[in-house]
Amino acid sequence: QVQLVESGGGSVQAGGSLRLSCAASGNIFSINAMGWYRQAPGKQRELVAPITSGTNTNYIDSVKGRFTISRENAKNMVYLQMNSLKPEDTAVYYCHVGATGWGRDYESDYWGQGTQVTVSS
Repeated sequence: QVQLVESGGGSVQAGGSLRLSCAASGNIFSINAMGWYRQAPGKQRELVAPITSGTNTNYIDSVKGRFTISRENAKNMVYLQMNSLKPEDTAVYYCHVGATGWGRDYESDYWGQGTQVTVSS
């Protein structure tokens, strides 16, 4: 089993910055893709930014140029640097990883518990 612990959420004014962190631990042989999702009230969860094991990244249009995803493989961590935050970025942000455990030959999906980001105007 793999556990994901997120940190770094909070409340900021528009234009501010936050950095989200997610640490993966447990039975981990390898981690493939990692990413950040978000879910605003009354809306579906959406993929904000994925990062592959080869560190290729992608972003939804609404955050391009403002958010940066990165990962630290030696520590099984993924980060989301969020700059120039807007009220529409307000949501619960979830960390996601695809990981293979020791002694297993398949990958499973794991989710963090979510961290609230609130941006006020």
